[in-house]
This record gives sequence, C-alpha cells and structure tokens, in this order.
Amino acid sequence: MNKLDLSGRTAIITGGASGIGQAVARRIAGAGGKVVIFDLNEEAGNAMVAELGADHCVFANVNVVDEASVKSGIEAAVAGFGAIHVCVNCAGIGNAAKTLGKDGPFPLDLWNKVISINLTGSFNVLRLCAEVMAKNDSVTDDGGRGVIINTASIAAYEGQMGQAAYSASKGGIVGMTLPIARDLSSLGIRVNTIVPGLINTPLFNGLTPEFVESLSQSVLYPKRLGRPEEIAQLAAAIIDNDYINGECIRMDGGIRMQPR
Repeated sequence: MNKLDLSGRTAIITGGASGIGQAVARRIAGAGGKVVIFDLNEEAGNAMVAELGADHCVFANVNVVDEASVKSGIEAAVAGFGAIHVCVNCAGIGNAAKTLGKDGPFPLDLWNKVISINLTGSFNVLRLCAEVMAKNDSVTDDGGRGVIINTASIAAYEGQMGQAAYSASKGGIVGMTLPIARDLSSLGIRVNTIVPGLINTPLFNGLTPEFVESLSQSVLYPKRLGRPEEIAQLAAAIIDNDYINGECIRMDGGIRMQPR
C-alpha cells in the first residue's frame, strides 16, 4: 500500500485546536498537506501553528455559525496556501437536558445553540468551502476537486436520555450527507460523514477513572475508548479514496448505546 501523500492539498479543519480536529490536523500535516485551523481558542490554535510550523499550518479565529467570519477564514486559507481541497468539520458542543425535567421544559435557547453550532455551523462552513473547491483544477485521476468530511455521533442513531438536541443535531448531519453528496457530485466534490462512538477527547477529562472504565466495558471490542488518532486515520482514508462518497461511517467498536 502506498504511503498517504497529501502534498499540494490544503485542508480546513473546524475545531482543529483540540480533540478529534487536532488529531486530523496532525495527520494531514504529517502526510505533507497544509492545514488551516478554524477555532475560537486562540491560544490552542497558535500552539498548533507552532507545533506544525507556519509553512504547514495557519490558525484563523472563526465562529462557524457566522457567515462573515467563515468567509474571512476561507480568504485567509486561500491567501496563505492558494486553494482549499479538504474540509473537515469537527467543531461542536454537547449538552444534557431532558425534554421535561425538574426545572421545566427543555430551554429553547439551549436547543437553538446546539443545533446552530453542530448542524448549521457544519453546513455553513461546507457550503462556503464547496464554492471555493468548485474552482479547483482536478487533483485526482477521477477529476476530484475536493473532499468534505463531517463529524456526527452514534447519538444520531442511539441518543440517550437528555440528548434530544445533541441527537437531533447529529442526526441532521447524517441526514444531509447523501443529498449534499448528490448536489456536489457533478463538481467532483465528495461528501462523507464519520460517526464516532466514545472517543477519548477532552470532554472525558472531568470523569472519574471508574466511570471511564465502565464506559469502556460497554464497547463490544476492543473494550476501551476510541482514540482521536483512529478517527484521523479514517479521515485520511476517506480523503485518499475517491470511491468513498455519500457515506456515514460508524467508528465505535461495535457499541450500541443504551437509553441511559
């Protein structure tokens, strides 16, 4: 098998300063690609630039739900590296609130925030990236101009109690994958979604070792949390393989979440 070579390719990665996005940024840069990190954490973003080198990485302070902010970040990417070939949407937030709890019904402002960042934010970034990708010369033998990878969650299929908004946002990511792949197919732009299970990101930092172990035991095999690097490995494979298109790929160790 040939070693992955992304020389000459530029990727925008939302949420690229931590967690899964950070692992994807490292993977793409390690394969010779250029990365542009969209994130609100300026300190962490600049640390990634220092780690990967300014010739391979640019940080842009971007709010994914703000059209002007995203356009400004895309302009910085094109100015720095000339084009955009890959868009990986990893930015997102979680929440836990029941539809009707002790304090009343689910707060609508919280619902709107989760949907806005996780679903609308992903669509906002990918649609604007697609506009730029469509102007690329083809970079593959099949005439490919670009690759879009969104990040959903197994909560899209097996949302637990208290995950109505989060599950809806990730279910929306799954649901829009095929229609967008169809919309962009004539332009040589592929669209896929990674559906992670329990991945060991900073979201797990506040949990006790005992609770993390109990979560690990619920995974079919291997009985551990997934690693961000494993998601990044899948993202790289999707970028590299022109025949993966319109797919939502679970990466979860076979887990099926229980109601609580």
